Amino acid sequence: MTLAYITCKDEKEAKKVSLHLLKKRLIACSNIFPIKSMYRWKGRIVDDKEVLVIAKTTEKNFKLVENEVEKIHSYDVPCIIKIKSSENKKYRKWVLESVN
Repeated sequence: MTLAYITCKDEKEAKKVSLHLLKKRLIACSNIFPIKSMYRWKGRIVDDKEVLVIAKTTEKNFKLVENEVEKIHSYDVPCIIKIKSSENKKYRKWVLESVN
């Protein structure tokens, strides 16, 4: 299983991204968390609120997830990070049944 770590500007966008990926059967589920982010952008340090989406998918689908998020995301440079993971057998089966 692969986790897609995606930051969004707010909860509305996080839900939009999650729903889009779920409808396309590219992810099995997502978790949405409010987070505090600090980063360098256009020469200055930004201290901002964001919302994190952790989406459960497969290695095979990650590039498709990345492409779809880039199409609909509001950021010029969206954060889409692939995290490889291990999971229990029953959960893996459910993920595989839930995605294409």
